[in-house]
Amino acid sequence: RQMCIRDRVSTQSTWGLIFRRNIMDIDLLHPDPVEEAKLHKLKRLVQSPNSYFLDVKCPGCDKVFVVFSHAQTVIKCHDCDQILCRPTGGKCKLERGVGFRKKQFQFQSLLIN
Repeated sequence: RQMCIRDRVSTQSTWGLIFRRNIMDIDLLHPDPVEEAKLHKLKRLVQSPNSYFLDVKCPGCDKVFVVFSHAQTVIKCHDCDQILCRPTGGKCKLERGVGFRKKQFQFQSLLIN
């Protein structure tokens, strides 16, 4: 059957109505950061690891150590032999009184090496 011009116009307007009704509930280009952090590291819009490095300060001698967030061994202070963190199944657990801060990733160290 041949389609006349009138049929094409009505078909286009029908498709336009269908597409206008099916608006997505979420914005795929601009995801909510809180929801994005809850997703698995490979399911995020931009894949990123869950691990990071910490600056950990010993409460006994005030020395600062760099510790991996998912350390698998007990970390002790070299000077006073105080335990700074203990491993768990995932992230390491910091001991009481130990100060810490999350280190920011630095691109300069990658460029120099």
